[in-house]
Amino acid sequence: MFKLKGIKSTFLSLIIVLGLFSLLIQFQAQWQDKLIIINYLVYPLLIITAIFATQFNRSRVAILCLFWTLYLLSINYNLLWSKWLTANVEWVVLCGASLLMLLALIKDRAIISVHTITRLIFILLCGVITFLWLKTSQNIDSFLPKTKFWLQLQPYIAVTLPLSLIGLLLVWRSLRNNSLTLTALLITLIVWCLNQLNFIALPWSLIAVAMCSLYLLAVSTDSYYLAYRDDLTSLPTRRALNQLALSLGRKYTVAMLDIDHFKKFNDTYGHDIGDQVLKLVAAKMSEVKGGGKIYRYGGEEFTVVFPRKTVSQSIPELEILRQNIATYDMVIRNPKRTDKTARKNKKSDEYKTVNVAVSIGVAQREPKESFDQALKNADLALYRAKKKGRNNVSQ
Repeated sequence: MFKLKGIKSTFLSLIIVLGLFSLLIQFQAQWQDKLIIINYLVYPLLIITAIFATQFNRSRVAILCLFWTLYLLSINYNLLWSKWLTANVEWVVLCGASLLMLLALIKDRAIISVHTITRLIFILLCGVITFLWLKTSQNIDSFLPKTKFWLQLQPYIAVTLPLSLIGLLLVWRSLRNNSLTLTALLITLIVWCLNQLNFIALPWSLIAVAMCSLYLLAVSTDSYYLAYRDDLTSLPTRRALNQLALSLGRKYTVAMLDIDHFKKFNDTYGHDIGDQVLKLVAAKMSEVKGGGKIYRYGGEEFTVVFPRKTVSQSIPELEILRQNIATYDMVIRNPKRTDKTARKNKKSDEYKTVNVAVSIGVAQREPKESFDQALKNADLALYRAKKKGRNNVSQ
């Protein structure tokens, strides 16, 4: 079963952009007299956004900004191909949509790398394939059955059908992955098509400025999550924990958690299975109640911070967490599977159930004590929990 990790970010972004464009349409008088300035500022803004995206290895956003720059130059200045673009709107719409589809399918790389030539070839292919498709679709009626259904569908085959398929792909990619870059590509497709088909009818320079704002937000947010979120467990990292420490008040409780005998577990089942267990344990830990904030401290160690809570208020929540993990049957892939034939013949052997336990040390911040000292006290309490036989909470 597929998880739609990006459903929240996708719909929230769509609502924000819809509100923004509604305001732009509603209050045109406020920006009409500033349009000349916008026309000049849009190019530096696009270049700055592309450079900013490149610094964070967001090459897809950089390529998108370069695409906008080239398109605006083409429609605002008399370049060699400008008249051809004006006369071939369908090609422009489909070629732009094809480029967005390509960017949704490839990965972010350095803008200058061994993949640069390959990407340029794929981008050129988007234009060539679009041109060939439109030429072929002009005579597609000779290939279609002469039925009422196909005759009614024929006017939509050239442009509407490929746009719909590309749109569905981008919607799926955006919902499937929690990535604002993919969401930005989806929104760009929607705005691109609506304005090309005169459903919005806003100046392209104004749209490019709005899109730049979205791209800057996407790059900043994705980079933040890259720096402050653990890639394996999706939990905040130690860096995020240190940031939280700067905003804590005088009263809080810190707990250190460690998966019992995890090294032995790794040696027995392998690191791939160990990673599966870390993800499953992290998922259970994220369910901690009482206002606890969970962080991956490093390796198999985790930290829980209870702001404005005493140790007596926190221990019951930690006990519930410990029991939930200890009684949780974790279904993992069997590392002893061999080939596809063996997996088909023994489907019941593909997965196995394991159980793990955690030891927890907890300490309340004392007067005039720093966060690092409270964390050290929790670590000492964790050592005591292990000395007591593990799978317990110690103060």
